[in-house]
Amino acid sequence: MNWYLKVLKQYADFNGRARRKEYWMYLLFNMIFAIVATILDNLLGLRFNEQIPYGYIYLLYVLATFLPSLAVSVRRLHDVDKSGWFLLISFIPIIGGIWLLILYCTEGTQGRNQYGEDPKGNYNEINEIGQKEF
Repeated sequence: MNWYLKVLKQYADFNGRARRKEYWMYLLFNMIFAIVATILDNLLGLRFNEQIPYGYIYLLYVLATFLPSLAVSVRRLHDVDKSGWFLLISFIPIIGGIWLLILYCTEGTQGRNQYGEDPKGNYNEINEIGQKEF
């Protein structure tokens, strides 16, 4: 959950790098919350119409998380030393999505690259995401 909150705190930060764990944990929690929003829309009868299972809660959630999702995707591409413009390869049918998935799964460049310091370097992962204060 801390990884999800870390991405939300960097709401529109397209600079720097995001490691694989940050990206995939954000994606996992984002999907869980989207499913919960869809279920709430259906339980509360807030769907747009009978054929579309999504409603207003889901729409608000997707709009609120669009920029953080885009930003973490760009930072993930930066970690493998690719420009954020590589997101546009997803528009190539079938091959583009597979290529992008491979880039998201590839280990990041070790050490510094043109987009910044290695997010895995020189500090503990716990310190990166912050410890809970009691």
